[in-house]
Amino acid sequence: MAATQNGLANGVNGDTHSDMPLMPNRFSHIEPAIDIPFYEGGAEQTVEINLVDLLDDPTELCTLLENENVEARYWMTIALAYAKQRKVDHGIEILRKALGALGSGKNVERLSILSCLCWMYLWKCRDAPRVRIDAQLSSEVKTKDFYIHAATSTLNDASRISPSYPPLFLARGVLQLLRASLQPPSKNSSGQENSERIETLRQAAKSFEDALRVSGGKNMMAVLGKARVNFSLGKYADALQGYQTALERAPGLIDPDPRIGIGCCFWALGHKEDAKGAWERALELNSNSKVANILLGLFYLQSSSHYSTNDPKFKAAYKKAITQYTQRSFKLDDRYPLTCATFGGFFLSNKQLAHVERLSRRAIELTDVNAIASDGWYLLARKEHSENEVSKANEFYTKSDQARGGDERGYLPAKFGAAQVKILMQDFDGAKFRLEKLIQQSKSIEAMTLLGTLYAEDVFSAQASNSREDKSTELKKAVSLLEAVRAAWKDPKKHAEPDSAVLLNLARLYEVDHPEKSLQCLQQVEQMEIDDIPEEDYPEDVEDDAALKAALREFLPPQLLNNMGCFHYQSEKYPMARELFQTALNACVKVGDKDQAVDTDALVTTISYNLARTYEAEGMLDEAKKVYKGLLERHSDYTDANTRLTYIALRQDPQGEGPKAIQELYKTDPSNLDVRSLYGWFLSKAKRRTMNIAEDQEQRHYKHTLQQYDKHDRYSLTGMGNIYLTIAREMRKDTNEQEKDKRRKVYEKAVEFFDKALQLDPRNAYAAQGIGIAMVEDKKDFPTAVQIFTKVRETMKDPSVYLNLGHAYCELRQYSRAIENYEAALTKDRAHDPQILACLGRVWLMRGRQEKSVQAIKTSLEYSRRALEAAPEHINFKFNIAFVQIQIAQLIYSLPEPQRTLADVEAAATGLDEAIESFSAIAKSPNPPFPRSDLEQRASMGRNTMRKQLDRAIQSQREYEEKNAARLRDARQAREAEIRKREEEKRKIEEAAEEQRRKIAEERQRMLERDRELAEKRMEEERRREEAEMTTDEETGERIKRVKKKKGGKRKKKGGETDSEGEASDDGRRSRVRSGTSATPASEGGEKAPRKKKRRLEKKSKKQGKFKSSELVQESDSDDAAVTRQQNNEALAAKLNESEVEQEDAAEESAAEETAANGPKTRPRKAARIIDDEDEDDYDAQDASPAENGAKDGSPDEDVPMVDESVAAAGNENATVLGGDIEDE
Repeated sequence: MAATQNGLANGVNGDTHSDMPLMPNRFSHIEPAIDIPFYEGGAEQTVEINLVDLLDDPTELCTLLENENVEARYWMTIALAYAKQRKVDHGIEILRKALGALGSGKNVERLSILSCLCWMYLWKCRDAPRVRIDAQLSSEVKTKDFYIHAATSTLNDASRISPSYPPLFLARGVLQLLRASLQPPSKNSSGQENSERIETLRQAAKSFEDALRVSGGKNMMAVLGKARVNFSLGKYADALQGYQTALERAPGLIDPDPRIGIGCCFWALGHKEDAKGAWERALELNSNSKVANILLGLFYLQSSSHYSTNDPKFKAAYKKAITQYTQRSFKLDDRYPLTCATFGGFFLSNKQLAHVERLSRRAIELTDVNAIASDGWYLLARKEHSENEVSKANEFYTKSDQARGGDERGYLPAKFGAAQVKILMQDFDGAKFRLEKLIQQSKSIEAMTLLGTLYAEDVFSAQASNSREDKSTELKKAVSLLEAVRAAWKDPKKHAEPDSAVLLNLARLYEVDHPEKSLQCLQQVEQMEIDDIPEEDYPEDVEDDAALKAALREFLPPQLLNNMGCFHYQSEKYPMARELFQTALNACVKVGDKDQAVDTDALVTTISYNLARTYEAEGMLDEAKKVYKGLLERHSDYTDANTRLTYIALRQDPQGEGPKAIQELYKTDPSNLDVRSLYGWFLSKAKRRTMNIAEDQEQRHYKHTLQQYDKHDRYSLTGMGNIYLTIAREMRKDTNEQEKDKRRKVYEKAVEFFDKALQLDPRNAYAAQGIGIAMVEDKKDFPTAVQIFTKVRETMKDPSVYLNLGHAYCELRQYSRAIENYEAALTKDRAHDPQILACLGRVWLMRGRQEKSVQAIKTSLEYSRRALEAAPEHINFKFNIAFVQIQIAQLIYSLPEPQRTLADVEAAATGLDEAIESFSAIAKSPNPPFPRSDLEQRASMGRNTMRKQLDRAIQSQREYEEKNAARLRDARQAREAEIRKREEEKRKIEEAAEEQRRKIAEERQRMLERDRELAEKRMEEERRREEAEMTTDEETGERIKRVKKKKGGKRKKKGGETDSEGEASDDGRRSRVRSGTSATPASEGGEKAPRKKKRRLEKKSKKQGKFKSSELVQESDSDDAAVTRQQNNEALAAKLNESEVEQEDAAEESAAEETAANGPKTRPRKAARIIDDEDEDDYDAQDASPAENGAKDGSPDEDVPMVDESVAAAGNENATVLGGDIEDE
């Protein structure tokens, strides 16, 4: 890739200048004229033939050449001159006559002419139509197949003469490439590509390799041909390498241009920008390149597909693609197939169908590339599709698909178009089959959208026709496909834009089972609609987001807002529903203002009715009545509004205006099923109860509705089931088998009506609930009933569902769940329903008795009293209160003394007295709920037995609590004493600790003061020593260092030392010696220095001291005070800085080991720790260096204390460290 720069082919060695030397154009070797030799009168003469202004008929010229028996090169030159002027047919004619004239000529000449003729046929094959244009001219039109056969025959003739003739290899490779391009790239059943086409391409590759071999790798056409084969085989990387090799070896080659191939390889590999760069370079070198122009046009067309049609970037890219590049390519060659196909797509989008027909046909007829032929057929199919010619469109879509291989391969847009045509032909199953195969091959968003819509339409059609056919499979498929499309919108790589139609279909599919998801879809559509509102319609001076959204909603479709309001209404979010309905009405006004032709009356009527229903649900009955009356003023026959007004009247005045209104409504429209349903509900509330079903007014009304109006009226069927259920419940529960059988048959009759209603409407929750009640009351099948009620609760929010669930759980002794459902029923607009309150009192009583919980029974008493307050005329509720009070008294009496209190017993006694009075009063009432004798007996038992028991319980509880209070008081006092004792001990410990800390602080302060004094003494001694070393210069008067005269010459000493090595300074200090030993300075009398003290390294096995100060040996035995201070410092440091000293000790031990290992070879900076040899004499303190014992003059009174630096630092962070190791100077 030496001829590439950043992956783009440029010039030689990456040169980007356009003035590079280019290869000569085709036919540049053909001169303007040629001299033809001939003989006249025995002499050779020449005649000049003009090769620019050629004859239209070359017959005479051929006769001349044949008569003169000229060489083959003259024939070929004239034939190529005609080919240069694109008169290839004349060139072919001349070459064929040349073969006849040279029939007995040299083989080399015949091979040259045959080779040239083969190339002429291949050239004609390029321009020949793929198929015949007109059936009438079929005999005159020569297709690509004709010229391929002619070229093959010519090539075979040449091969018979010399199969190894070098020019034949390249011609054979190009011929096989053309033959492969006309073979469809289909796949067989095993999924392998067409073996015939693959084999043809392999033969072409072998031919190009032979051409390269015989040319020594210099034939660039063979290199390009081999790269083209690899591209056809899908080996784009290998093809790219071949094109780049050709460009590297021949950078001036522009016809054919390897940069075109490089760009195509980059494109196929997904590097679109690199492809663009290669094509731009090709166009820079050859501005008249039709191929580079159209390829750049395709690049910008593909770039425009990444933007929305409303995006300015789309318009810029699309305009550049069409006007700057595609149009330029078309002007250069209006018969170039790729340009024709591209321009045809442009005219199709502009609805200029006549141009589409012409250009598509031209692309199909002239191309030798299957993909371009497929595009041509596709454009024709789209054209026929738009004209509703479904049969032709289907045919052309099929041809487009087959041109690219069909079946598993093929052309996806053509497959999709064929599926669309199947839908237009009402062949929905065929369309689904094609779309499902298409989705298996490629997750096409368009295909999934269309298939999902087809399945959704099946579901919607079944719903509209009330069909009983199960469409759950279609529903699942539709939801799955449309949700997959919805998820694809979030993938930035797919550049898919949200489609409101998909969301609306999903909303309809979710409407029944998942209303919350349906609402989410509608809200997404709402946001899309808001985003599409132009900025000039935005209200001014509105900064709050919520207020801005509310204002913009008025520009949305009213139907969308109405549907969203309905979902909020179903979920009991009435304020939000009301707001949306009001906004929808305002949107209707705006729609009417924009287009007067739009009839918004139906929309306004529907939305107003929904708004009134919302007012009604919120308890705003006056506003609801006002809206209903307004609707009736505009549409007096609006029965739904009149029905709701009547229902409100029945709720507000069930004894006066309500009955009158329902009677009037019933007379006005007795055939309306909704009116008849409301009238049946009114009869159920107002009728007189009877055990004779034939006399029941409600039953006769429902029966009349089913017989005369609609036998499938679901409300009437459910009402009939409820009537039979009520009658069966009120029948006597005798042990008589005949009565039991009669009662069971009434339950079965009720179930029959409920079952019929469920067959007509499987989602009829009221009918399902009726079956559950029948199972509980007749079969005592509580578990199954709970399952039914639970499913009903998911679809119906009526309090009766929760009430029935509470009954079932209560019978199953699941009191907690029963209480939950009863309380849920209370919250459903039934907060003061005495029946529910009584049920709660009952279940709390049963729970209290099971758990022996006084609090639970007290809760039961509270609910029983609330029930009596809600319905004081019901004596049953008064009996319930008395019964609960008796239960409280019995439970309190049975509890052991630790589990009750005196207040509980006294309250139970008071409640017992109230219960006795209540029983007596109930027994005297006109209609007692139980026999009077039983009530009086209960009152007597409470008065005579239970009252005495409670009196004894009060006395024993009082005594127990008094004794228990005394025990608690004693225990409390003992505990308080123990606490005080512990606090006193804790205080003493803290005081001792504080005293210890104080002593340590004082000791630390004393140490710091002592160290400070010693430091001051040392500084004073240093000053004196410096003054003793310095003297005044007699000449200058400056202070200089005192110099001591040397004594005697060098003399040899023991150990090899000289006197100079042992010289001492003026102050008597010894200098360092290299031998590691020390010597004292010689006295004036020539006294010998004392012998050196032997020392040995400490053994490693000996356990080291904990502190550095303890490792140093005090040579002064007389300084007991210093030793004492050192021991004290070590003890204090051990308490304060144990961890820090351990680290320093480890470092010191390491240094000691190094010193021992090195021996006397090197002198360490610091003296090694030593111990004296027991056999050696004591060390003379007077002869030691002052630096070794810490004294300036050898006096033991001035020893420097060996204070560990960690101790000093512990006392004062800023203190000067005076202790440490002593250096041997």
